[in-house]
Amino acid sequence: MSMQTYRYSLTPFNSFEFEQNVRNTARSVYPQYPTRRQNEGEFSLWVVQTDMKILRQVAGIDVAQKELVVSVGRFKEDLTKEIYGFKVFANTPKGFQELVEWSKKKMSSEVSVRFVMEATGVYHESLAYYLAEQGQLVSIVMPAKISNYQKTLEIKTITDKTASECITLFGLDRQLDTWQKPKRLYRNLRHVTRERDQLIEERTVLKNQLHAEQSEAFPDKKSIARVQERINLINKQEKEIMEEIRDYIKEDEQISKLVTLIGSVPGIGLLTATIILSETNGFDLIRNKKQLTSYAGLDVKEKQSGTSVKGKPKISKKGNRYLRKAMHFPALTAIRNDERFKAIYARLVQKHGIKMKAAVAVQRKLLEMTYTMYKTNKPYDKQYLKQTQNEDGTTA
Repeated sequence: MSMQTYRYSLTPFNSFEFEQNVRNTARSVYPQYPTRRQNEGEFSLWVVQTDMKILRQVAGIDVAQKELVVSVGRFKEDLTKEIYGFKVFANTPKGFQELVEWSKKKMSSEVSVRFVMEATGVYHESLAYYLAEQGQLVSIVMPAKISNYQKTLEIKTITDKTASECITLFGLDRQLDTWQKPKRLYRNLRHVTRERDQLIEERTVLKNQLHAEQSEAFPDKKSIARVQERINLINKQEKEIMEEIRDYIKEDEQISKLVTLIGSVPGIGLLTATIILSETNGFDLIRNKKQLTSYAGLDVKEKQSGTSVKGKPKISKKGNRYLRKAMHFPALTAIRNDERFKAIYARLVQKHGIKMKAAVAVQRKLLEMTYTMYKTNKPYDKQYLKQTQNEDGTTA
């Protein structure tokens, strides 16, 4: 039997007493190939294996604050997945270097290696930047996707090691996009917009504290003065941040045009447009509107089965909270001032009677529309609906 024609040489036997002889015979005929046993019903098959071609290699990384738990795996041409390496590295520049060197020794040089990790706060960012600068393939996956995938594996013991193995298997199973480093300007804009968001939260707490102090029977004037002083400081810092944002936008003509384009959508101002662009890295790796709403956590989650299980539809909130939060006030503004969104809001309130649910739907619609403006490179047209309506009011 020619090994060029057949990958495996299979010999079935009804009696297990011949297995050792079959195994020895296989080794004598094909000494260069390993053997493994397959049970097919009442038969025991000894399989002579040739070296399988590797189709995909993945290093799955479970990122923590101080360490990187790494498992490596490969996907072979016989469609089998194998995890064959595990090691822990420090989450430091030295640890990054050791990880790359270890992966080169551990994995085949004939197939590119993809490093896959979860988006765990900010702890994964330094590693992602380092690997990208080294020319490595990097994929960053939302934790919700890994969590859902992990449930399909029926893993009962959850440890850092099993988490890294799960990420590895996910990378072997899926065709993942390659993460691209955000532009320096987008990175700077993201830092200052998030800083502003934190300042607004602090100011809200201080204003509530000030109100409580002033409402007491015997308010402490010095305490009130100190709280007011902190509020004034935050107001000053907020103005400084807004000036920084404007200066950053002026630096890049392309970003300036994008901010103006997205700002044509009702309710979307300079700040909201900047947050959308900085949090999505200029819509990089966003392929469609559905993916964008999912990234923001504005996608609808619904659980329904038969007649007994019927959960209420609600947004997942498993996404970028800064992006989701930025759409709240623009939606309220659009509902008040734009006839199109006012009609959408009224129709939804009439349908289910929940105002907040209708407002969230407008948030999702606004976010999707910003992506449409980006893809078409055309500003929002307020007269579009009127132009497409017939004389009887129906849409053409």
